[in-house]
Amino acid sequence: MELKLVPLSVPSECNIILGQSHFIKTVEDLHEIIVGISAEAKFGLAFCEASADCLVRVSGNDANLKKIASENALALGAGHSFIILLEGAYPINFLNAIKQCQEVCRIYCATANRVEVIVVQTELGRGILGVVDGVSPRGIETAEDIKKRSQLLRKIGYKL
Repeated sequence: MELKLVPLSVPSECNIILGQSHFIKTVEDLHEIIVGISAEAKFGLAFCEASADCLVRVSGNDANLKKIASENALALGAGHSFIILLEGAYPINFLNAIKQCQEVCRIYCATANRVEVIVVQTELGRGILGVVDGVSPRGIETAEDIKKRSQLLRKIGYKL
């Protein structure tokens, strides 16, 4: 058994959702979920097939995001994992629907931060142990920080 750290590429202005599923149908179902919620969001989706042909299955509506998602998935190489890159939308708008997808087993992260994935390599293949999402806290928020957080949420339309 060997531990590996796999950094994922997240373009600026994009968010990434990393999860695990159990069936090849995931690619089409996740695609339908995303376009059903937002026809305007650009996205690329890649799924690591874990049996039969063992291919990275790809979908989406943006060629560049599909390419980056598939490159990330191939580098990650963990069976039944999926990567969604979103542009022009936030993961919060999709997460509940993705979690309700009958094939989805787990969401590891949904972020715009740099992401490193901790994987284990065995004779059988690779599995995800966890993720490092962004950097460690530098302190505890102040009253001014609370005000800025509140203003940001209202500016982007998530609070009244």
